[in-house]
Amino acid sequence: MKKILTIALMTMLAVGLAWAQERSFTLEDLNFGGNNYRNMIPANRTLRWWGDELIRVSGDTLWSVALPSGKERVMCTLADVKRWTGNDALRSLAGATFPIAEKPLMLLNDGNRRMLVDFKRKRTEWSQTAKGQTHADWNAYSRAAAFVEKDNLHIIDADGNRHTISTDGSRQIVYGQSVHRSEFGIDKGTFWNPDGSRLAFYRMDQSMVDDYPLIDVPEPTDSSLYIATPAPEKYPMAGQRSHVVAVGVYDLNTRKTVYLATGDSTDRYFTNIAWSTDGNTIYIQELNRDQNDCRLVSYDAATGQRTGQLYRETDDRYVEPQHPITFLPWDNDKFLMFSQRDGYNHLYLYNRSGQIIRQVTRGAWVVKDILGFDREKHNILITANAVSPIQMNLFRVNIDTGEITRVDQGGRGWHTGALSMSGRWMVDNYQEPDLPRQIAIIDTRKAVAKTYFTAPDPWAGYAVPEYRCGTIKADDGQTDLYYRMVMPVGFDPAKKYPTVVYVYGGPHAHNVGATWHYASRSWETYMAQRGYLLFILDNRGSENRGKDFEQATFRQLGQVEMRDQMQGVKFLQSLEYVDTARMGVHGWSFGGFMTISLMTNYPDVFKVGVAGGPVIDWRWYEVMYGERYMDTPQTNPEGYARTSLIPKAKDLKGRLQVITGLNDPTVVPQHAYSFLKACIAAGTQPDFYVYPGQGHNMRGHQSVHLHERITRYFDDYLK
Repeated sequence: MKKILTIALMTMLAVGLAWAQERSFTLEDLNFGGNNYRNMIPANRTLRWWGDELIRVSGDTLWSVALPSGKERVMCTLADVKRWTGNDALRSLAGATFPIAEKPLMLLNDGNRRMLVDFKRKRTEWSQTAKGQTHADWNAYSRAAAFVEKDNLHIIDADGNRHTISTDGSRQIVYGQSVHRSEFGIDKGTFWNPDGSRLAFYRMDQSMVDDYPLIDVPEPTDSSLYIATPAPEKYPMAGQRSHVVAVGVYDLNTRKTVYLATGDSTDRYFTNIAWSTDGNTIYIQELNRDQNDCRLVSYDAATGQRTGQLYRETDDRYVEPQHPITFLPWDNDKFLMFSQRDGYNHLYLYNRSGQIIRQVTRGAWVVKDILGFDREKHNILITANAVSPIQMNLFRVNIDTGEITRVDQGGRGWHTGALSMSGRWMVDNYQEPDLPRQIAIIDTRKAVAKTYFTAPDPWAGYAVPEYRCGTIKADDGQTDLYYRMVMPVGFDPAKKYPTVVYVYGGPHAHNVGATWHYASRSWETYMAQRGYLLFILDNRGSENRGKDFEQATFRQLGQVEMRDQMQGVKFLQSLEYVDTARMGVHGWSFGGFMTISLMTNYPDVFKVGVAGGPVIDWRWYEVMYGERYMDTPQTNPEGYARTSLIPKAKDLKGRLQVITGLNDPTVVPQHAYSFLKACIAAGTQPDFYVYPGQGHNMRGHQSVHLHERITRYFDDYLK
C-alpha cells in the first residue's frame, strides 16, 4: 500500500513539475485586443481564385498555387507592382483580387485610386479615383463604382464620370447603406445587376424614428473641449415607429432613377434583393412587420412596376428570410430558394413563374450556404451540418439526380469553402477540436482532397487546459444539447473547483462547435489557468438546429433558455469536482440578459455574475429583432412582463457586476441604467462599470482592460 501511495505521489509531482515548466498565458496573449494576440492565433493563408487558377496573397508577395499539388511559385512582389504602376503610395498587396476570369488583371486600391493591373503585361490597364468613398461597391464588368459621400449616393463610371443619384441625403434620409438595422441577412445597401448597367439601392427615411440620446465624452487630454457633445442614434424600439424603406434603380445608360412600386411600405421589410440573369428584373423578399408572412415579389427594373408574386410563406410564429434567390448558371429559367418550411433550412428549386420543381435537399439538418456551382456537371456546392449539429461540412448536390456527396476530408471539424469559377476546385479551410487549422485543395468532382497547409500549434509550450464536449438532455427531457467544458489547468478530480457558466443563449449564434478547442473563447483558457472550471451550453433557441429548436423561445425570451441552462447546472452538480457553493455566470448582450435572469431567478445557485451589455426589458430593444421573437408589447404584454428584469431587481442576492458601453447603439445604456434604478429602489447592491466612447463591444486594447476587470470580479468574490 505504501509503495502505491509513493508511486501516486511521484506521478503527481511529475505532472506538477511538467505543468510548472510550461508557460502561462496573459490577457495580452489571449485577448483579441492584446499586444501578442496575433502570435497566438492559428496561422492562416489568404487564397483567392482567378478563374480556376489559385493565387496566394500576402502584403508583399503573390504566389501561383498549382492544382492539385499545392506547389507554389512567386508571381510578383510589391516592389514589382510599384515599378509596373509607378505607384509608390501602394503599401500592400493583401487586398488584391482577380475579378475577371478571362483576363490577367488584379484589382488594387491604395486608398486614393482603384486600379486594374495587368500582371502579364506588367502595367496599369485602367484606374479611377477612390478617394473619400465609403460603402463602395465596384462592378467588374462595367467598372463602375457606387459609393456614399457626404450622405449622398454617387456612381463613378469606367470613364471617370460622376453620376449623382441623390442630393437630399442626411442623418434622416439614408442612401446606399444597410437598412432594417442589418437584420434579415442585409449587410449592404447597393446591388449591381450582372453587367453593371443598373444599380438597385436602398433609400431609408428615418425622420419619424425617435432619437436615442447618446453622448460623446471628450478625451481628457483635449483641453479645447469642456462639455460632452450629443451623438444621438435613430433607434426604433419594439412597438414604436419604425423607418420607411424604398428601393430605387439607377440606369447608367439613361441616367435616370425609378423607384419600385411597392405601395405602402410603412409596415414591410424589403430583404434579399436579387437580379435576374439578364439584368432586367429585380426580386425582393417582402416581409410584413409581424414577420409571419413573407412574399417573393418581382419588379420590372426599367419601369419599377410590380410584375408578380412568385412565392408566399407564412408561419404561426415567424418567417426569417436570410438568403436571396440564386439562379442556376446553366438555366436562366430556374432558381434556388432557401426555406425552413419542412422544419429545417433547405434548398428548393423553382422556375421563374414561381412553380416549384422539387425540394433539392432534405433531412434533420440545415443548409448554411450555397458556395457556387459546377456548371458542366450541374452540381451545387454547399455547406451543411448533415454530419453533426456541431460540424459544418462541404457537400456536392447534383441538381438532376438529387445525389448528395460529401467532398471534404475532415473527420469532425468545421469547414469553410471557396469555389473556383468552374466549380471543379475548392479551397477547404477548416479546424478540428485538436487541429488549429488545415487547408486542403479539393477536386469536387472526384471528392478527393489534398492537404495544402497545416498550421503549427501556436500554444505549444504553454499550460493548456483540457477541452471536453458532450451532450445533456434539454428541459423537455428529449432534445440533445451540446456543451463544452474547460477543465482547470492541472486538473485534479479529487479537488473541488469554482465554476463559471458562460452563456449567450440567443438566436443566430452557437457557442459549441467542432472548431479548435470546441470553439472555446480564449478568456475561458485564461480562467482555467487561474483554477476555474468553465461550462458552456447551447440551449434551445440557438442556431443550426431546425425551426422547432429555434422557435421554442417565441414570445418568452429567456424562459426556455433558463430551464435548459439549469439542466446544465444539474449536470455540474452531479460532478464531484464542481464546488456548487462557488458557482458564477457571465455573458454579454443576450448573454448579459441571461446572466441577470439566472442570477435573479436562481439566486441561491449563482454566487457571482458579470453581465455585459445586458438587455433588461425587451420593450427597449429594436423593432426588427425584438418583434420577431417577442411580437409587440401591445400584442404580447404578458410575455414582455414575464421576461422583464426590472421586477427581478429585488431578488438579487449574489455579487453582480453590470458593464456597458456609454455609446452602445445596440443595447442602449437605458437598459443598464433602468436596472440600477430598480435595484436602488429595492435596496439590492449590484456593481456597475461603464466604458466611455465604446459601443456594444469594447474594441482594441480596451478589451484587455475589460477582461481583466471581469476576471478580477470572479477572483474577488468567487475564488
